[in-house]
Amino acid sequence: MNPIVDLRSDTVTQPTHAMREAMMAAPLGDDVFGEDPSVNALQEKIASLLGFEAALFVPTGTQSNLCAVLAHCQRGDEFIAGQLQHCYRWEGGNAAVFGGVQPQPIAHQPDKTLALADIAEAIKPDDQHFARSKLLALENTMMGKVIPLDYIAEATALARSRGLATHLDGARLFNAAVEQARRTGGEAKAEARKIARYFDTVSVCFSKGLGAPVGSALCGSQELIARARRIRKMAGGAMRQAGFLAAAVSHALDHHIDRLSEDHALARRLAEGLRGIEGLQVEEPDTNVLFVDLHGPARDKSEELLEALKREGVLAWGLYRLRFVTHLGVDAQGIDRCIAAVRRFFHA
Repeated sequence: MNPIVDLRSDTVTQPTHAMREAMMAAPLGDDVFGEDPSVNALQEKIASLLGFEAALFVPTGTQSNLCAVLAHCQRGDEFIAGQLQHCYRWEGGNAAVFGGVQPQPIAHQPDKTLALADIAEAIKPDDQHFARSKLLALENTMMGKVIPLDYIAEATALARSRGLATHLDGARLFNAAVEQARRTGGEAKAEARKIARYFDTVSVCFSKGLGAPVGSALCGSQELIARARRIRKMAGGAMRQAGFLAAAVSHALDHHIDRLSEDHALARRLAEGLRGIEGLQVEEPDTNVLFVDLHGPARDKSEELLEALKREGVLAWGLYRLRFVTHLGVDAQGIDRCIAAVRRFFHA
């Protein structure tokens, strides 16, 4: 029987053999006391890599974004973000629920950026009638698209000119950096640092394309990370012998960044294979996330298509658009199986 081709998300990756060995060899301590050497080494590594004073290892990207927003904002403050950004749309309204911090969502442009004029308009006057605008949050990649560096510079400069701090949800920051390096001829880690330098805080996820089983990190100043550490404790994210997990992440940072280009190539292969099928509109992928829309007579057949793919051992995701995500658990053969299965569905 052919193995399952799981394209629902890059969160489904399994630790490699070498990563499991690194986990088992990790020296351990109690991280709540700041005594886990593997966690401390990871925090120093990711902070240094992205150009920050400090970092905090947390279980999830959702908690990392929450710690960032609540470290930047107080009750009655607000943060500005895009309608489709993870920290607004996909995290259960946690900043409002737990912190009394109001989100101010604005629409995305076709390239997934936020118009500078819309950001400026969303910033409230300093008046008792309004929540206090304190933070601009951006995301890169955004729905798989790389946000241009010159735009990031302009948007963060605008925020600072109006007294706002800046946060980057960089769940797939290294995917953005690898693609940016491909375009510029640069080096991926250097490109990640270039992106990060425009922000006061950066959250980066390790359990997606990098392939670690668990974990994200929030990077920032020593003062802000100290506030975030307290929030992590209140949110139940302070772990004890977390070095097993931190060692997996350190291995991923050493060995899995450059290989993200392979995932990007597979996404382009999938896009090319699906292009031209009547009823499908394929969005050109920048990185490892491919979106496909059904139109015409096929508009309402997404659930049927997902079920048909599942019967053939191919898993995809389709809450509001069809999404296919490549990762280290997928190879060219699996992509070709997906293409063939989709073509059989539309030509049955």
